[in-house]
Amino acid sequence: MDVDVTAREIVDGNRYLTLATADAAGRPRASPVWYAHDQYRAFLWVSRPDARHSANIGERPEVGIVIFDSTVPVGSAAALYADAVAEEVGAAARAAAVAIFSARSVATGLRGWDAGDVSGEAAHRLYRATASGLYVLDAGDRRMPITL
Repeated sequence: MDVDVTAREIVDGNRYLTLATADAAGRPRASPVWYAHDQYRAFLWVSRPDARHSANIGERPEVGIVIFDSTVPVGSAAALYADAVAEEVGAAARAAAVAIFSARSVATGLRGWDAGDVSGEAAHRLYRATASGLYVLDAGDRRMPITL
């Protein structure tokens, strides 16, 4: 099994990731978010800044991510795991990041996005989680680091 190919197929073949955050006291929160990726190492999504997971990122930016297909039979699922640091995308990087997010949105039949949709008085903000570690499971159900 070529783990890099498998990891890319997982990221490209799914639309939602599970985002695990925690607040300042360590209370966990798992949230599904529709995502786009930037070269398989940065994951982008839009959320309301008052959503619990968004507030958690402001308090504790370290997050966990899992991407998997929940529709496959038990025992045949493959997953990509990521350790990452998340943040709201700032003004300097917003145009490039929203272009990546918008391109995936349009490619999947959804609407396009622009910087005005995630700044100023808009209800949503654009967030990015940059992976510090990526993993898939081996045949023994152990995490294997990958580099993509």
